[in-house]
Amino acid sequence: MGSSMAHQAMNWVASSCVIQLNDWLSFGQHRIWKRMAISWSGAKEGDCVLDVCCGSGDLAILLGEKVGVQGKVIGLDFSEEQLLVAVQRQKDSPVACHQTIEWLQGDALKLPFTDGTFDAVTVGYGLRNVVDIPQALHEICRVLRKGSKASILDFNRVKNPSIFALGEWILDNGVVPVATLYGLREEYEYLKTSIASFPTGKEQEKLAAVAGFSYARHFEIAGGFMGVLVVRK
Repeated sequence: MGSSMAHQAMNWVASSCVIQLNDWLSFGQHRIWKRMAISWSGAKEGDCVLDVCCGSGDLAILLGEKVGVQGKVIGLDFSEEQLLVAVQRQKDSPVACHQTIEWLQGDALKLPFTDGTFDAVTVGYGLRNVVDIPQALHEICRVLRKGSKASILDFNRVKNPSIFALGEWILDNGVVPVATLYGLREEYEYLKTSIASFPTGKEQEKLAAVAGFSYARHFEIAGGFMGVLVVRK
């Protein structure tokens, strides 16, 4: 096996481990949260849609099922390694609508599309990781068609001290130790600090308004541990 093929295989194994780990840690609920985000995006059959920070393709694949073979899905991510995993998942899928997904390496802060290109945009666990959240929201607004929506799923920074403390305890005593068994300790240790610096739901709504959205509403789900920002241009 060549070095590039070996690298791709290792990425695929790592991605499979992450999916298994997320299933275990969320009792499979992360799949429901992602479908909720897709539903809130308003994507429908025949639409042209974008998944920003697509990673290994979870939301893009769900979008493909929503828009069908007559629609178009683009999954964009900064990481070539993650996109290689997404491509392999696509190749392994027998589902026709998965084969129409296009994978593109790019920057969420400078989306390579003209204004008003997409009928819907999704982001799954990516907004928290960009270096400039206001700029990322501005770019999402720019590439959306007027009247269209974006749905942004991520961890939620709750203001309730008790729930916040419980979340940190779960991360320290549940998530990170289990992730360590999968060899993914570093990937999950950063969650605590990234969540602590992530804007609250109300702050996200205000940032979305400044970015140009006519409507912004943040919904807490999963007992407040997760949130979905739904915006409309």
